[in-house]
Amino acid sequence: MTTTQHIGAAGELLVQYRLVKLGIDTARLTTDSGVDLVAYAPGSASAMTIQVKTQTAPSPSGGRGAMSIGFFFPDDLRAQLLAVTLLSSDAVWLFTRDEARALAQQHNAKGMRQLYWYMEPRPVRVASTPLHAGDVEPYLLERRVADLFGVPAVAPVDAVGIVEDG
Repeated sequence: MTTTQHIGAAGELLVQYRLVKLGIDTARLTTDSGVDLVAYAPGSASAMTIQVKTQTAPSPSGGRGAMSIGFFFPDDLRAQLLAVTLLSSDAVWLFTRDEARALAQQHNAKGMRQLYWYMEPRPVRVASTPLHAGDVEPYLLERRVADLFGVPAVAPVDAVGIVEDG
């Protein structure tokens, strides 16, 4: 039986694997301090902290609506980066703390925010409307490594290992 701990660990390992594959040293933390990984950024010769949130697969929005994925994270996010993962496609997105807060559509009284988007792409983003898959493509891990870690960006790879144009 897969537990939430297994799902969380799988997401952390996925992020770690993808970063190591790009030449970024990482270490998992075993304490629950709001930081799951530390990554050494060779381009800036500094370490960055990462919190990872994971979903196994998209689900219908509101139970019966369009397919979407959502990730809850604390308003007082301690890590410098928020990595969100979708295990069904091995997708990883990376957001800075400020980007995650700005893009989160929901914020509750318990100090939690939710970053979510609909899975179908939308060609043009309209202010104050929900995010769609195309809106978060710039945050895919492979597209962020140059800015965040100082290593060359690479084209994202689809589910069968074919490099996507982009």
